[in-house]
Amino acid sequence: MNYLAHIYLSGEIDELKIGNFIADSVRGNKYSHFPEMIQDGITLHRHLDTFTDKHPSFRKSTHRLFDPYGHYSAVIVDILYDHFLAKNWHQYSDIPLYDYTQDFYKLLQDNFAILPIRVQKFLPYMLKDNWLYNYASIDGIGKILFQMDHRTKNKSKMKHATKELQLYYELFELEFTSFFGEVIKYSTKEIQKLKI
Repeated sequence: MNYLAHIYLSGEIDELKIGNFIADSVRGNKYSHFPEMIQDGITLHRHLDTFTDKHPSFRKSTHRLFDPYGHYSAVIVDILYDHFLAKNWHQYSDIPLYDYTQDFYKLLQDNFAILPIRVQKFLPYMLKDNWLYNYASIDGIGKILFQMDHRTKNKSKMKHATKELQLYYELFELEFTSFFGEVIKYSTKEIQKLKI
């Protein structure tokens, strides 16, 4: 899962959302200077990644992409799954996606000083292009995949993955739906373990 799913799976707790969002920019145990609830969000993100990587539906999706994209297939599926979440957002939230994303951007801006440097650097681009909202369209996903491919110096070929998305669209969506219902339950249980 990519950014949108991790934020959504944090529930209504702002600090968990921030921690879950920044987790990929925090290496190992180098998160002790963050407030406790943000630390919990980072830990939650890592638990969700482990759950995701082992899930049969996610593995089916990545297997379908493995021949053309190798070890980048899991990264691509993370992004594709955010597309299906954004596209079907009304099934998971009563808050319109545009409003939800704007509220989250404001949360990040209000807490800018605490964000890792890497996140501070890409945040203006995220806001300008409204990444989270634009996940809902294939064009939006294509732009994200293009940017990711550029970051790998075009080694990943991820910019071409919208071809497979369109070719196997229904299969990917079925796998996402099966997976996402289960990861919601898993995340809810993990959050309930926290002393909130």
